[in-house]
Amino acid sequence: MTARQRRQAVIIAGHNGDTATATAHVDDPDSTVRTATLGALDRLGELTPAHIINAFADVAPEVRRRAAELAGAWVGISLMPLLGDLDPTVIEVAAWACGEQEQVDDRVLDRLIELTTQSQEPLVREASAAALGAIGDQRGLPAILAACVDKPNIRRRAVLALAPFDGPHVEAAIEQALEDRDWQVRQAAEDLRRAAGELDLT
Repeated sequence: MTARQRRQAVIIAGHNGDTATATAHVDDPDSTVRTATLGALDRLGELTPAHIINAFADVAPEVRRRAAELAGAWVGISLMPLLGDLDPTVIEVAAWACGEQEQVDDRVLDRLIELTTQSQEPLVREASAAALGAIGDQRGLPAILAACVDKPNIRRRAVLALAPFDGPHVEAAIEQALEDRDWQVRQAAEDLRRAAGELDLT
């Protein structure tokens, strides 16, 4: 079979309860098939931490991205290996997945803080700031506040990431966001105020 045919077979297997077919393609030579296999195993309820962790070391970025995405549902799987990936798109998804886990160890938290403030990739900074907000650890707050004065898309996500926090610095950042030149940033700040019962625009 061609790679396309194998990929189709794996996808169908995931919908038909065919675990044997899906498992047979875990180490397929084609990356699109390996990616589809992860999704099929997840749908079948047969995906294991070993499958995900092994995929973290796959040579293909698309496989690593899919593994990172799936890892978001597994609190016990550390995404630290992918937060240092050479491909920024993998790091972005890994950061997002950390936010889905909501519980991370100190090394991962420190790395998310570093990525939020130092990454050269805007999408990585944005995803990392959002993850810090989802995690809600006070140690991540200074990085989120720094992201509140970054590029517009990052500011918008950073403002929303302030939701679990309070204090004068948080209030000042929200007040500044309410006057931001970007309407989406202003909207994010208004949404926070409205959620807190402090703003009524009706």
